[in-house]
Amino acid sequence: MTPSPIEFQPLTLLSRQGCCLCEGLEQRLQDLELSRLQPPLTLKVIDIDAEGVEPELRSRYDLEVPVLMLHGKPLPRVSPRLSGEGLFIWLQRLCTTVAGSD
Repeated sequence: MTPSPIEFQPLTLLSRQGCCLCEGLEQRLQDLELSRLQPPLTLKVIDIDAEGVEPELRSRYDLEVPVLMLHGKPLPRVSPRLSGEGLFIWLQRLCTTVAGSD
C-alpha cells in the first residue's frame, strides 16, 4: 500500500504592490517552512489591484490588506511584529481551529 500524497492547503495572502505591511508579511511567510504545518500549507499571493481580480474581492478588502485567508475564510490580523517561530505557532493554532470548525 502506497502512502497517500500530502495535500497542501492554500494560504492566501491578499496583498498590494507598494504596501510595506503586505510585503513584510509576504517575506515573513516565505521564510517559514509552511509545509511543516498540519495540514501543510502553500502560499498563494493575490495582488488585489491586478487585472482579473474579482471586483467584489477588491472592494471588500481594499482598505484591509494585508489579509490572510485559509479555506476562503479571512484569518485574524497578524501582528507586524510576529515573525519566525511565533508566526509559525500562530499559523498552526489557526490551522487547527479552522480545520476543526468544518
